Amino acid sequence: MRYILESPQKDFLSNLLFWCARFIRYKMTTLSNSNIKDKKCIGMCMEKLQNNIASIDDLINTCKDARNAGLIGINTYAQPILKLYKHLSENHLTSMKQIDEEILSDFLAVQTGGLSAASKKNYRIALLGLFGYIDRQNQDNEGKSYIYNIELKNIGGIKGKSGQKLPAHLNENELEKFLEGIEKFEIPQTIRARNRLMIKIIIYTGIRVSEMLYLKNKDILPEDNVYLLNIRGKGDKYRVVMIKSCHIRSLLEEWLIERSKLTTTIQDGLLFCNQKGKALSQAYIYQIVEKILMSVGIRKKKNGAHMLRHSFATLLYQKRHDLVLVQEALGHADLNTSRIYMHFDKKRLIEAASIMDDIS
Repeated sequence: MRYILESPQKDFLSNLLFWCARFIRYKMTTLSNSNIKDKKCIGMCMEKLQNNIASIDDLINTCKDARNAGLIGINTYAQPILKLYKHLSENHLTSMKQIDEEILSDFLAVQTGGLSAASKKNYRIALLGLFGYIDRQNQDNEGKSYIYNIELKNIGGIKGKSGQKLPAHLNENELEKFLEGIEKFEIPQTIRARNRLMIKIIIYTGIRVSEMLYLKNKDILPEDNVYLLNIRGKGDKYRVVMIKSCHIRSLLEEWLIERSKLTTTIQDGLLFCNQKGKALSQAYIYQIVEKILMSVGIRKKKNGAHMLRHSFATLLYQKRHDLVLVQEALGHADLNTSRIYMHFDKKRLIEAASIMDDIS
């Protein structure tokens, strides 16, 4: 279905809001839905985006609802579009046709300063997606379309393949402090075992936060002195990781007892859930990790839970010097993704630094 670019009954911001909502709804239909935990909520969000977005705050809250319901990829598109709306609202435009390449380039220059190359690339992709969508979907009463033909070429730090930044990670001493902090950090009795268990599973296996949150009770299997974890990774690719039972057995047993006391039905048989039986959010895990890190005096550029995955991978490569093992453990589709951890191999770096020693 096509729509006129600008409704004469609406002002500029109302028309812009309409197209932003329509585009975000369109992207919701193209994103992976493997992690959706509340189908009814997603349906309500899509219906609202279709007809009932009354304000930018309404759009922001609808995007949050979709994200919390498990559509975790929506922020990649929503955040740049929501910030674009705010930027354009401050430019005092009066018509959708006043938006051009120069205005969008200015927006990218202002909003992506200090961001990684990958984030800058995501902003560019979101803008190209929005205006490409408008190009395809707008049509007036005479059957004519207004074409923006936005390209955003030669944008500094955005065009081309994004580089890889060295990820923040904990060294061995910091890992020891963090593990001690997990035990000492005060947590309410009913969720103490759950929270400690979740963090330890991430740090001892290197799985993603999202992979941990969607573990099911049947996915953790005891075998000799270890537990096998069946992990559903990105793209619905499955792998098995292992964790020694001595690290988590008592916490797992304690949490399963608390879990059995819940009077509500546990969603999809999840291993970890809140008191209502629903899945926990990634934001909740990040808050726990950051609080523990701060409690033991560790401060990194990125203090989030994903840093624990980087810490595991870095230590794994330093100890085993096996890039394929890192790839398999972390579930990387491409071995090149795992190569980033070679940069932390001090032994190899010392060898490189010593290459000129014999030359006088």
